[in-house]
Amino acid sequence: MESVKNEVEILNNETSVSNGTKIDSFYFYEVEQFTVLWLLLIVIVAGNLGVIYTLTVNRSRKSRMNYFITHLAYADLSVGLISVLTDLIWRTTVSWYAGNVACKIIKFLQIVVTYASTYVLVALSIDRYDAIRHPMKFSGSWRRAKCLIITAWLISVLFAIPILILYEEKLIQGQNQCWLQFSEQWMWKLYMTLVSVSLFCIPAIIITSCYAIIIVTIWTKSANSFHNMKSKSNGERKGVFNLRFRQYEKGQLKRSYPKG
Repeated sequence: MESVKNEVEILNNETSVSNGTKIDSFYFYEVEQFTVLWLLLIVIVAGNLGVIYTLTVNRSRKSRMNYFITHLAYADLSVGLISVLTDLIWRTTVSWYAGNVACKIIKFLQIVVTYASTYVLVALSIDRYDAIRHPMKFSGSWRRAKCLIITAWLISVLFAIPILILYEEKLIQGQNQCWLQFSEQWMWKLYMTLVSVSLFCIPAIIITSCYAIIIVTIWTKSANSFHNMKSKSNGERKGVFNLRFRQYEKGQLKRSYPKG
């Protein structure tokens, strides 16, 4: 997504420039952007490698949650290595030297891992919803978890397929670039709208709905449990009171009618 936004910005800035003018190299070598991207790459790689190592070492604690977190870590690590790292290399070289086939494949993989990072999180939310909302029907087997993960990756691949058609190597102002270009402005708007809906809106709605239902369910069960415990406690107190009252009555009767 970072590369798509960058290309949109470049295209907008160059619409009024003649074809003979070279691409502004300062954009590619901008210190602030390089610094942020390098820091982002280090944090992504180090953090997710740490998570993967920890979960791999502690295999004795194998659980569905760890299974989802592992796949989420792999997806995020792929974002760092495939998306951020290639973007850094491209900014360094300015021109695209890998060819048209590599252009399509790399851009395709960048979009796949970006979507996967989001939809694996969606799959985790659905699994937690099912565990809390339907605990009696919730199966402890791994089949459902694997199906959710496979579905997340398949959806990511499906959403990324158009990239294989849209991106291609083009000569832009004297430089070879892996480029996405539309002839009309409304096409850009439509493209960015579809990306926003599929990558942000839909996952956000699903995740928010799942966790909202989880919170309500836990809150309701806690309230009912507290009410049942209170009713039971009141019942026990009432029983103890009745027992002591009967013992008191028996004592009074014995005093009133002594044996004689």
